Amino acid sequence: MDADAVRERASDLPTEPGVYRFLAGDSEDATVLYVGKAVDLRDRVRSYADPRGERIRRMVDRAGAIDTVVTDTETQALLLEANLIKRHQPRYNVRLKDDKSYPLVQLTDHPAPRIEITRDPDENATVYGPFTDKGRLETVLKAVRETYGLRGCSDHKYADRDRPCLDYEMGLCTAPCTGEISEADYRADCEAVQRFFEGETGVVADPIRREMNEAARREAFERAANLRDRLKAVESLHTESSDAVATASGEQRTVDVLGVAVEGERATVARLQSADGSLVERERHRLDHPEGQRAGAVLGAFVAQYYAERDLPDALLVSDRPDDAELRSWLDREGVDLRAPGAGREATLVDLALKNARRRGGGRDETAALADALGLDRAERIEGFDVSHAQGRSAVGSDVTFVDGSPEKAAYRRKRLPDRNDDYANMRSLVRWRAERAIEGRDDRPDPDLLLIDGGEGQLGAARDALAETGWEVPAVALAKSEELVVTHEGVECWPDDAPQLHLLQRVRDEAHRFAVRYHQTLRDDVSTALDEVPGVGPETRKRLLGQFGSVEAIRDATLEELRSVEGVGEVTAESIQTAL
Repeated sequence: MDADAVRERASDLPTEPGVYRFLAGDSEDATVLYVGKAVDLRDRVRSYADPRGERIRRMVDRAGAIDTVVTDTETQALLLEANLIKRHQPRYNVRLKDDKSYPLVQLTDHPAPRIEITRDPDENATVYGPFTDKGRLETVLKAVRETYGLRGCSDHKYADRDRPCLDYEMGLCTAPCTGEISEADYRADCEAVQRFFEGETGVVADPIRREMNEAARREAFERAANLRDRLKAVESLHTESSDAVATASGEQRTVDVLGVAVEGERATVARLQSADGSLVERERHRLDHPEGQRAGAVLGAFVAQYYAERDLPDALLVSDRPDDAELRSWLDREGVDLRAPGAGREATLVDLALKNARRRGGGRDETAALADALGLDRAERIEGFDVSHAQGRSAVGSDVTFVDGSPEKAAYRRKRLPDRNDDYANMRSLVRWRAERAIEGRDDRPDPDLLLIDGGEGQLGAARDALAETGWEVPAVALAKSEELVVTHEGVECWPDDAPQLHLLQRVRDEAHRFAVRYHQTLRDDVSTALDEVPGVGPETRKRLLGQFGSVEAIRDATLEELRSVEGVGEVTAESIQTAL
């Protein structure tokens, strides 16, 4: 696209805030090259007719079309830009690879529209947002539904009903499904809700205010207080005020410390989190970004993308002040104190974050080495699987996630498995469960680059059978504990003890094992059982019994001779156990 084409396209754009996308072609499925936001779409897009840098010049030359979305506010443009970057991963943007995005509200395209919070709106739905705070948005949506009775149920639940559901009894829905409200009246309520999300706050706020005042008049003060909090959330939705989320004490309870290191087309942001004065978490995130981006631009893009569906801290300490003025304004409105300290304890924390960001030997170095060793395009996201049981009892499976060499505990999952003394069948069941959820869209995590199975050829074979049965195309390897051999579909690898890729797999394997054993012990060591009432069975004896038999059910089925074989269990105690159980 040449300069004249850019100017011609810009001349047709409004002078309002919004988001623009440069596309590699002019079709709907064209590759997105770059996503940007603007306070004035016409002025911002026109500036690309004379790009300031070589990187942007290359992007404009490759572009075949520009499309735009107008937003109500500059903050919505900021959040929508972050969502679109996450979705499309454009080549010329700073990109954080995770699955978080800011929430939207949609009214579906049905005769009786459904209202709901979503991150993946329907194609023909009327969509509002994005919004910063999902918790606040849920409060607002409940207020909207209590005021206007819009349905929130699925199409399956809505269809062919002969009586209203519980939402009708609770005052959250006017039950268009059974004709309790006419289609015309329901449509009028939908139009009122649309006016509210388009900025007419009083449509919802005024009824809540009247109800609040009436509750106070009746001295129903608890109800009045709840309505007051709801009113604050409703009134803050369009102003992005921080009043609705301010802490009671006003003190800074959580502080995130961010340090950024930029090298070529890769950047690393290290995040430390301090809660109530104690350092509680450290993590590193790798970002792809076009060469030549300043650290402040990288950090600004990281903040906008990272805090989608994550709570903002009370304060952000940063190594480089974000370049984006609108981002800084948004943080200020949300009550986040943004600081780039130059001295003192806070500066020491920022220095520590910078050291973590610049650290070599982990993160990208290990994942790149692993990808090279296995012939993969990338190995930045790994899921580790293990099973645990006691002679087939209390069988469980673990599924842990590592991203860029570090555990992502929010993405850990666990599953109770059928009780059976068959490690191969248990592993097949566990991996099949994960694969089916991924294929059916029931797992909100992105597909991993690699599956790591705790075990040897048998466990890997069981996992590969599950993958083949479901059609989930994700590479899988196994790591056996005894000799630390890596088993692949092509054979067995014996890597040096100091190989970084081996160290990464060992960490994933050990964490999957720890997580599985911990869950198994939680089930096995259930203390609220009849064993506690048996005379002569103390904590140590109970532990030995559960360790040998695996569960209370197995102890109940044991013979007297089997019970007496446990250290500390005599004939009298064995008979007492059988009687009690």
